Amino acid sequence: MKPLPDPELTKLASDFTVRDYRTARGTMHQVRIAEGIRRRFTERYISPAANGPNRHGFTMMAISCLMIEAFVSLRKGWKNSNGKSEDAISSFFDDTDLFKDLRSHGKAFYKHVRCGILHQAEATGGWKISRKGPLFDPGTNSVNAVRFLRNLQSALDDFCDRLRSAPWDGPEWKNVRAKLDIICENCTKI
Repeated sequence: MKPLPDPELTKLASDFTVRDYRTARGTMHQVRIAEGIRRRFTERYISPAANGPNRHGFTMMAISCLMIEAFVSLRKGWKNSNGKSEDAISSFFDDTDLFKDLRSHGKAFYKHVRCGILHQAEATGGWKISRKGPLFDPGTNSVNAVRFLRNLQSALDDFCDRLRSAPWDGPEWKNVRAKLDIICENCTKI
């Protein structure tokens, strides 16, 4: 029988394993963890959606919505986002200046874009996905998937850059460590 792989070697991102995170956590190596977070989200969400040969606005938005929930869970230290998806989307728009055009539309975006695409394979309620124009056109309820994804990358970069110098015992790091600890625990359960 083949031995089980070492769960500590599970990759959280390229060149960043569960063991690497735990070592960096133990030595309070903020830069290493922040860069691991940046790579995790960029490699798993942004790059495949932005750089794929057959990229499509719906795919870009579906992946963006998944990333927002994971990203908000990290920022807030949530164990999971069960029952919190709408709050994750709305709070992300409220807390992220790059998405200020969508602030008063969080609930509708959640229902008609996030849930529409993820559950029905369509934007509903007259919402549209495009790949040109402004980030959001409230007159047509049109969301530019290219700008949305680009802004999401910028929000991730801003967050990771802040983490590099944020106080280790401050609320940002407390939440990040709580979520990463859960992720690592889930990776190492057999």
